[in-house]
Amino acid sequence: MRIVLPPRIDPAAVANGDPAAVVTLGGETMGTMWRVLYATRDVPGAQGVGVAVQARLDDLVAQMSHWATDSELVRFNRSAPGSWSALPPDFAAVIDTALRVAALSDGAFDPAIGHLVDLWGHGPKGPQPVPDAAAIEQARSVSGWRHLRWNAEGATLWQPGGIALDLSGIAKGYAADAVADTLAGLGFRHCLVEVGGELVGRGTRPDGDPWWVDLETPPGVDLPPMRVALHQMAVAGSGTYRKGEHGLDPRAGYAPTNGVIAVHVVAETAMLADALATAVAVLFPDLSALAPMQVAARVVVRRGDGVEEILTKPLRTMLA
Repeated sequence: MRIVLPPRIDPAAVANGDPAAVVTLGGETMGTMWRVLYATRDVPGAQGVGVAVQARLDDLVAQMSHWATDSELVRFNRSAPGSWSALPPDFAAVIDTALRVAALSDGAFDPAIGHLVDLWGHGPKGPQPVPDAAAIEQARSVSGWRHLRWNAEGATLWQPGGIALDLSGIAKGYAADAVADTLAGLGFRHCLVEVGGELVGRGTRPDGDPWWVDLETPPGVDLPPMRVALHQMAVAGSGTYRKGEHGLDPRAGYAPTNGVIAVHVVAETAMLADALATAVAVLFPDLSALAPMQVAARVVVRRGDGVEEILTKPLRTMLA
């Protein structure tokens, strides 16, 4: 077993023999499942915690879902050409990070490819015929983060006309962070949160152990297991083993052809890990554009009849 350790231990976030129990809660959100494990002495109060978590997630769906026809995101997509939209704080935080990663990755991650996603049948419209080159070029012409203007100070986003946001490559990660923050606001600093496979670990278990998370290995792939001590960190994944051929290279309008079948990224937040996992899956093998981010990633690539595992240097330094 290979163990990935956090770069630092936060003394203020370590349990000291706390006799608290670990409560597990779960539910549905964003077309997937959420799960929470948290340490508490108030086990009977878990129902109220579950209600608070679900309410927080429902609010995020109301802001950033591209499936809910009345969401803030859909309203932006339908807004008049040349108009500015004021975004609520959560939506604004996601857009700010999404555009930062888009710029850094030269569009390998792009939050403004809703038309391409729909064209390939991965959006609310459901399965579609395989598009031809002309249809792809048409969708690309009305897609792309560079068409947007973002006023971070005023939290306003400019719609040039017809641009469709799709935050499915970052919103679940943000949701996991938001739930962990919600639990902290309720007094629960030691927790493990999962939203659709994106995970956040805060503090430690009551016995002082970290929240142990095993990275998924694609079916049929034989790799040494890797376990992450998720203390004040997050991990997110991307790849064909989870979503099928749903990945898109926004720069070309087609699925990547680099053989990547799985990526896991460990980062300070699940929002950042989520976006970076998508960028790595598209950019591999040349990850030089992401060098300033010091991305800790495991990449699983198919090479002919075999499979190769690549660990970036930042992840290798975290191995025990």
